[in-house]
Amino acid sequence: MLSTNELQVFLAAAETENFSEAGRRLGVSQPAISMQIKALEDRLGLDLFQRSGRHISLSEAGRALIPMARETIERVIGIEETMASLQGEVVGLLRLACSTTAGKYILPSLLSGLMARHPQVEVVCQVTQREAALETLRRGDAHIALTSLRMPFKDVEYRPFLTDTIVLVVPPDHRWAKAKKAILPEDLVDEQFIIRESTSGTLDAVRQGLEWHNLSLDHLNTIMTLGNAEAIRMAVQEGIGIAFVSAMVALEAVETGKLAVVEVEGLELEKTLYMARDIDRPATRAQAAFWEWAFDPQNEHIRRRPTLRVGAPLAS
Repeated sequence: MLSTNELQVFLAAAETENFSEAGRRLGVSQPAISMQIKALEDRLGLDLFQRSGRHISLSEAGRALIPMARETIERVIGIEETMASLQGEVVGLLRLACSTTAGKYILPSLLSGLMARHPQVEVVCQVTQREAALETLRRGDAHIALTSLRMPFKDVEYRPFLTDTIVLVVPPDHRWAKAKKAILPEDLVDEQFIIRESTSGTLDAVRQGLEWHNLSLDHLNTIMTLGNAEAIRMAVQEGIGIAFVSAMVALEAVETGKLAVVEVEGLELEKTLYMARDIDRPATRAQAAFWEWAFDPQNEHIRRRPTLRVGAPLAS
């Protein structure tokens, strides 16, 4: 009879197509993974992987087994959680996927409260790009995604969680740092910019805001593209250029005088972060508890965006 442990080993190997990486993920040796996969193949009478030297790839049988293995593991987890729930406990694995800003500035506060309430919940969070977070959700590898990307999938429910303000930040010795009035949008074309990667929600907000003023990203003198908001903040602090970043990312640096916020006339930029879940899949106890906790009135302070006062630190 197949065991859930064998199926978990198979899934780890199938997702990585690398026995060594699967071993690192599960905390066992590569030879142990190879032996367990070989034992599973012998039991089923089929090769689940095609081997060519050290390279492996899924066979037709392996690809067919993936959805069944996932469903079996989910059912076993569901049984365990249901039995625990009869005792009034919330237990189980909560899998989250989120964009980088949410992973650093939002989820830690939410999860600390959740785990204080439900200490038997185990959390695994994948921090990735917003498209990948949604794909992880739809693939069934995450219970909830926190992302600014809202795609019209009929099986995904989106609920607005917070509105994030995008601000223009400059080094404290920049000529705009002590400006007593807002600069004009056309003034932006004279500066050197550091921007996020093309898939970023922040860059989307900037793009849309510029369009209202008959400008585009091409009008900006971009000298550097970075895939991480903190890296951009640090680059601005070092005087490499100026940038549009999330107010959450800028907050500490502005409060300590390492950055200054500049108002741009008629350019109010923001993006909405959504909690997303797949409504075609039954919610686990841990998933339902997190969803309820995320929107609990006790967490209003997390959902409240920093307010902007130009010429003074951001206030939370």
